[in-house]
Amino acid sequence: MHRKPDVTGFFDKRTFSIQYVVADPETRKCAIIDPVLDYDEKSGTTATINADAILAFVAGKGYEIEWILDTHPHADHFSAASYLKQKTGAPTAIGDRVVDVQKLWKGFYNWPDFPADGSQWDKLFAHGETFSVGNIPAKVMFSPGHTLASITYVIGDAAFVHDTLFMPDGGTARADFPGGSAKALWASIQDIFSLPDDTRVFTGHDYQPGGREPRWESTVAEQKATNTHMSVYKTEAEFVAAREARDKTLPMPKLILHALQVNTNAGRLPEPEANGRRYLKIPLDLLEAAWD
Repeated sequence: MHRKPDVTGFFDKRTFSIQYVVADPETRKCAIIDPVLDYDEKSGTTATINADAILAFVAGKGYEIEWILDTHPHADHFSAASYLKQKTGAPTAIGDRVVDVQKLWKGFYNWPDFPADGSQWDKLFAHGETFSVGNIPAKVMFSPGHTLASITYVIGDAAFVHDTLFMPDGGTARADFPGGSAKALWASIQDIFSLPDDTRVFTGHDYQPGGREPRWESTVAEQKATNTHMSVYKTEAEFVAAREARDKTLPMPKLILHALQVNTNAGRLPEPEANGRRYLKIPLDLLEAAWD
């Protein structure tokens, strides 16, 4: 029988992201998954509101942070992994295929000296690798499709799938970013569906279909039975055709060019220039626009 961690979600309404604290109730040790560093693209302002709220929660619970985990380099928000490491000293980790994303975006940003070797994180997890949160066993599943580097963390009976499956009424994640693949996404979802039916599934975004309140927890059984994509498209070919057609209608995330230069660097902001100020670098005419 799988151990059951205590899972607390923190919803960021600006980016529709869910951040998680996953704790072993016995040892009081925990992991933080996909923390958000606040960023306002209109003013260029950064803040630590989300991350500080998580730290306050952890302190209030008397938890000890063992891991700061990212599922992939996010395209819609900055990662707070670097900030949380500075505040807590806990190690950061991500999947080892992050190097593929780094190499891709190193070229896009024209960064000849950028180390695309994953060294910005303390730990790179391989597919099938195991670790623990307190006394709760955990394993890593490579879940590409949304990105080249996406992984799922299975911690006890809880699977953190981020941009692979949404809540059942939200379907599945897009697969049209550089390096994305609808075919790979289908295979990754099948791997998640091979987990026990009572596995709790925690998604990384909720776009509140129909204006409902944010939700982020389901089960493998619920996803199989009612996911608006996976319960309709029964074959890989059907899914790929539908996913690719849908993706062609979607605009790029408004922060993708801002976020990838931070998140391929483990959440580190650009180094200050001679005047003490940090600057983002935006490549023009790299991605296609969905013009009205």
